[in-house]
Amino acid sequence: MLSRIRVAALLLALPLPAGAWGQLAPSPDASPVSNAPALPPDQSVATFKVNVNLVDVFFNARDKHGELVPHLTRNECTIREDGVPQTMKSFEAETNLPLTLGILLDTSGSQQDVLPLEQQAGAEFLRDVLRPQDQAFLASFDVNVDLLQDFTNSPRELADAMNKAQINTAGGNGGGLPGLGGGPLPTSGDPKGTLLYDAIYQSATEKLSQQTGRKALIILTDGQDEGSDHKIGEAIAAAQRSNVMVYVILIADVGGYINAGMGYYGYSAAKQISEQTGGHLIDVGNNGRKLTAAFQQISDELRSEYLATYTPSNTKLDGTFRKISMDCGQGIKIQTRKGYYAPNGNSGQ
Repeated sequence: MLSRIRVAALLLALPLPAGAWGQLAPSPDASPVSNAPALPPDQSVATFKVNVNLVDVFFNARDKHGELVPHLTRNECTIREDGVPQTMKSFEAETNLPLTLGILLDTSGSQQDVLPLEQQAGAEFLRDVLRPQDQAFLASFDVNVDLLQDFTNSPRELADAMNKAQINTAGGNGGGLPGLGGGPLPTSGDPKGTLLYDAIYQSATEKLSQQTGRKALIILTDGQDEGSDHKIGEAIAAAQRSNVMVYVILIADVGGYINAGMGYYGYSAAKQISEQTGGHLIDVGNNGRKLTAAFQQISDELRSEYLATYTPSNTKLDGTFRKISMDCGQGIKIQTRKGYYAPNGNSGQ
């Protein structure tokens, strides 16, 4: 759990919408003001709940040769929720739907030798993938989680921010507020290392949860986490709640861990994160050409998606996790998130 100081700092670091400062709670000494007309004593207040729980299922389809399948139809596919068949409300290819991206750059000490490769390939990817209706942000994570560039449609601004990223193995590389707002995390207490899970959690909840349409996180990392306040399950759940696909480009010299006598678990963690959220894990080692090819693969997948929607037959607003499975015929492999969290009727979520 975040300390109270860190929670407050994270909240201060977030960009607030216009007028949000005026919505803060009034002073405890202020008298409450209401402009609502008084109700007659015998009139009850009716509470209406409109079922807007439409589930979006973004997915890719590949044939037995691993090639993307571009011309599926509604009649070829079925969706099940917790094993129960669902009735699709819509089904269409979504190549031009606005895309919201988050790029997370691992700037811990283990990435010292590969950071220049990441910066070059990442900048090229953003130039190729971003269209006028799209937007992206860039953050780095090491002992900090820092927002390097907020949402923009400019590949140049993102590339400039990426090129300024530096390896950080100390207690901070600049001033500012902790968290995505920028600056170092507190260095007292438990030691910090590579805050991968915190970066995913904060990006999903603070940057992407209020965005609509297609959303994806692309993470360049060795997959190792050290010192995050959030566990891997919490990071995955945050991405699932925000309907965010997580793509992990695993870029690491695994031999270096072995030679140093250190354990390496990054691959299994990265695989779990990507598979549970409907993304993809691509292992490139420390090969620049493989890294470029990985970005191209992600670009192809993001531009070859389908969107199916359905209203769940299970109408309970209980906040539980619902498993999603999709079938589009024999020999077709579907890549989509493993499920979603139902709204919680008690909290309004």
